[in-house]
Amino acid sequence: MSVVVCGEAMLLMLAEPGIPLERATVFRRSIAGAESNVAAGLARLGHDVRWLGRVGADPAGRAVLSMLRAEGVDTRHAVIDPGAPTGLLVRDSHPFRAIDVQYYRSGAAASRLRPDELTPEMVNGAKIVHVTGITPMLSDSAHLATLRLLELAGQAGALVSIDPNIRYKLGEPAAWRERVAPLLSRADVVLAGEDELDLLHVDPATLPGLTVVKHRDKSATCAGLRQEAFTVPVTDPVGAGDGFAAGFLSGMLRGESYEVCLREAAAVAALVVQCADDTDGLPDRPGLDRALAAFTGHAETVHR
Repeated sequence: MSVVVCGEAMLLMLAEPGIPLERATVFRRSIAGAESNVAAGLARLGHDVRWLGRVGADPAGRAVLSMLRAEGVDTRHAVIDPGAPTGLLVRDSHPFRAIDVQYYRSGAAASRLRPDELTPEMVNGAKIVHVTGITPMLSDSAHLATLRLLELAGQAGALVSIDPNIRYKLGEPAAWRERVAPLLSRADVVLAGEDELDLLHVDPATLPGLTVVKHRDKSATCAGLRQEAFTVPVTDPVGAGDGFAAGFLSGMLRGESYEVCLREAAAVAALVVQCADDTDGLPDRPGLDRALAAFTGHAETVHR
């Protein structure tokens, strides 16, 4: 595997675009979860990806694993829990007003992840192990499992990539500072929003690894470089950060410069926000190349 991701994967029920959640009658089934989004994005870009996590022994869990496998993601180490359901996310989709999101994840299978379920063979050979702050915030056992995964990554010689991905419904700021902030100092790559670093009370200059900061103006910086966001029509902003992570890590896996990594990350994010759900806009390699050519003015926007 080039990349191992570990975290929560949920079934997503997405209301028809533009309709408030309380009024929606038509929903589209998809997959949600920060790590699974990154896994799908990297797989489409041609990388070998493994997803680690738990789902319930239910139709939702089977659907989640089926969708991940359809993207080419290795799910052979997924744990199917007969005693807990697969998490569910229900939301609406608007380009310019607040999005209503309802999580049904309390007591879900993902929160029952345990450190003893993670073994060296799961990460052996991986170049990058990617997690988000969501996983350690799900439960005490999931926090311990995250720490175990970082140990295994170090033993395997894999780079550790962390995106805080702060979700206030999982805990107060103090809880995020207690559990997630210390993890950033153990990462080789941190992909964090400027507001997230502020909330965690983390100065990016003090982190030992590479820190990629996504700024409030939608630009991104790392290693003294700045990448502006590409101007595109926004259908739904959800999933942009996961797309950015997939684009950046893809560049790193191919040995590209940080300048190229930032540009590809911005391009993937720009494609994601033009589609309603988290994964529809994730491009394959030819699609990303065409988008970059169009964004930079070097090609026609119509593919014939």
